[in-house]
Amino acid sequence: MNVSAANERVLTEIEKQFAVSLSKQFPGIDDAINQIINLRAILGLPKGTEHFISDIHGEYEGFLHVLKTGSGVVRRKIDDVFANVLTDAEKRSLATLIYYPEQKIDDLVSRGITNNSWYRVTLHRLTVVCRLITSKYTRSKVRKFLPKNFGYIIDELIHEDGAIPDKKGYCDEIVNTIISTGMANEFIIALSNFIQTMAVDRMHILGDIFDRGPGADIILDKLMTHHSIDVQWGNHDILWMGAASGSLACIATAMRISLRYGNVELLREGYGIDTSALVTLALEVYGDDPATMFRPSSDTLVEKEILLIARMHKALAVIEAKLSADVVKRRPEFNMTDRMLLDGLNLEAGTVTIAGKKWELNDKHFPTLDKADPFALSEEEKIVMQRLRSSFLSSEKLQKHVRFLFEK
Repeated sequence: MNVSAANERVLTEIEKQFAVSLSKQFPGIDDAINQIINLRAILGLPKGTEHFISDIHGEYEGFLHVLKTGSGVVRRKIDDVFANVLTDAEKRSLATLIYYPEQKIDDLVSRGITNNSWYRVTLHRLTVVCRLITSKYTRSKVRKFLPKNFGYIIDELIHEDGAIPDKKGYCDEIVNTIISTGMANEFIIALSNFIQTMAVDRMHILGDIFDRGPGADIILDKLMTHHSIDVQWGNHDILWMGAASGSLACIATAMRISLRYGNVELLREGYGIDTSALVTLALEVYGDDPATMFRPSSDTLVEKEILLIARMHKALAVIEAKLSADVVKRRPEFNMTDRMLLDGLNLEAGTVTIAGKKWELNDKHFPTLDKADPFALSEEEKIVMQRLRSSFLSSEKLQKHVRFLFEK
């Protein structure tokens, strides 16, 4: 290329490095022009739907429903494309089919509704919805997320215009063959799940996946399969990230909050945390303690379970107070000495002094406190925390989830 002397300019070192790199990706002018055309065309597409979710707090059932519905995106698309064609009941039925295809099909099959005519109408409606939802993406992007088992067929249906006479017979034959081969149910499930995937272009999690609810592990398993996601850590997430990294204070706090809400299942089954040493401490040291102030907030546990969890909760609350004080003393810049309350306890009088004022304790049984050093862990408490730390560090699933949070 001939460039006039007036336009000539010496490239900087950084520009030279970029030029060399670009020359490897686009060795010829045609390659570069094709990419420019592609990128400018993408800029002309409508902006994809971005989904913002916050304060999930382990409530996996509600979270999964929000994902399936795209926070109403799917229903709005149905309303847009079938505004004056379908009744409200038909729109709701179609939306439910897309959200929960397996359950909806089982229900319709049991009621004898799924005949060939129903399949043809339903496949047409789903295709129309899918075509609208994927219209804001490039064809190459859509193809990346097509299901493997029916990807080619879905690609043909959503990109071929059945209204064109020469294509109508082609599209009709695809639908007829899906039905005649007995694959209609499986195809509807795959197409519905694909619509769910494409309804949201990017998901933003704005903090607090953990605590309260019982299914933080289920939520993270699902988030790890999402095609485009980023996470803003909340304080509860950072707590669990610290616990997974081995912080004793974080472990005690994360465990205590889980027990407060009766989420033993998350600890034992979700992440395989060994609570046996804590159970032993609760039974041997707090075995006669009603631990009334520490009863978990749960409507599903029986009294025997509630009492054991309350004692475990209390044992951890005391351990947490001791370990938190250690952090405060180690980091004076936190200015949190007001949180160090154990040295203000008077167990004989049953009071605690806070900011110079005495308060009566609601719970006066603290068998592991040493008057001479109230912030020191007892030998039994040390064993509990050593076992828990080992369990948190060796939990493969927890470590995988925390790595995901760091990466995203």
